[in-house]
Amino acid sequence: MEEKKLEFYKSLGLKLTPQRIAILEYLEGNKTHPSAEDIYNALKQNFPSMSFATVYNTLEVLVKKGLIKEIIVDPYKKRFDAFTHNHHHFVCKYCKKVIDVSQKIQFSLPNELKGCEVEDFQVVFIGVCPECKAKEN
Repeated sequence: MEEKKLEFYKSLGLKLTPQRIAILEYLEGNKTHPSAEDIYNALKQNFPSMSFATVYNTLEVLVKKGLIKEIIVDPYKKRFDAFTHNHHHFVCKYCKKVIDVSQKIQFSLPNELKGCEVEDFQVVFIGVCPECKAKEN
């Protein structure tokens, strides 16, 4: 990892262990929206002494620091997104692939939310991705 990024992470108060650096590198530019389990499985061969708890706790710290977002697209496990800009997601109901949707979606708040202070929101489209659709035909 380049020195400039390491200094940035240090300036946020992150303790940079080799495992945390590996997790940060894994997430950088990653568009697969991995779960903690996905990250653990990808890194455990290079870090055999790293526990699942280390990965999970590191992800929680990165969310609190605003470096990644926890996205709610899978009711059974948390998924994480390194792209923290406002965007939405499409989830294939067959293969569970998550695709970023960056086009802005405009709408008015429903009456039920009048008076609420909305800080963030996600729209999740659910359907069939092109690869799974091709398998159906």
